[in-house]
Amino acid sequence: MQSQLHFPQFFSDDPANAMAYTETGAGDILLLVHGSLCDYRYWRWQFAALGQRHRVIAPSLRGYWPAALQTREPSFNVAQHTDDLIGFIRRQLGGQRLHLLGHSRGAHVALEASLKAPDLIRSLVLADPGFRIEPNSATHNFLPEVARQLETGEVDAALACFIDTVNGAGTWRHMVSWFKNMVRDNAYTLVSQAREIDLVFDPSQAARLKCPVLLLGGENSPPRYGQVIDALMQHIPQAERDTIPLAAHGMNLANPKAFNERVLRFTAAAAAQY
Repeated sequence: MQSQLHFPQFFSDDPANAMAYTETGAGDILLLVHGSLCDYRYWRWQFAALGQRHRVIAPSLRGYWPAALQTREPSFNVAQHTDDLIGFIRRQLGGQRLHLLGHSRGAHVALEASLKAPDLIRSLVLADPGFRIEPNSATHNFLPEVARQLETGEVDAALACFIDTVNGAGTWRHMVSWFKNMVRDNAYTLVSQAREIDLVFDPSQAARLKCPVLLLGGENSPPRYGQVIDALMQHIPQAERDTIPLAAHGMNLANPKAFNERVLRFTAAAAAQY
């Protein structure tokens, strides 16, 4: 199933991973990295606004729509997506230094890429980073049940469980049709995600970041995201922190005006200093 959103679609020329992406605008590159169950269409309300000042590029990570996984894939993990993203920047974008923005699980990928290839990053925005900071955290304990439901064909029940857990009770019921179609396209990625082994991040490693950093949270996001931001703030002395009002985890969709304005203000300041 495909949603009825239409963006120009391109594919990278990497024979090992022809990553689908879309782009708009001109100027310094701003690369957007989606999170779980999403793809480049997630940034629907960012393209026009951010594209007024940036060349905005949004890829779909390996395993997501339009080549979404339908069965378990053992190689599906943050490390693979990190390497894919770095390869995309070096190969497809000519290794240009850029502004990088990641949301949720995509924030984990963006953070790892920034640490692994700091020469490529002008600034970093992490929106509700979606990873554990303690090995014994119960943050992702609901994923095995979600995977079980998917494997028994209970797709909407699984998606409702996931979306309501990460964003707040009742969210799935009120989601608009294009969003539901997008996550249905990517539903079976959760079967692989439930078995990921590299979701824990040691926040002290973030001290190696030298670029400007903005940590964004949704005013109504579940507390665990704020706890991750708290931990990162302790180790990134140059980091700014802000809250998007009237929004939970999907802050760029719930309050795109505030989200876009805050990102543009940050990237403009970052470009002036770094």
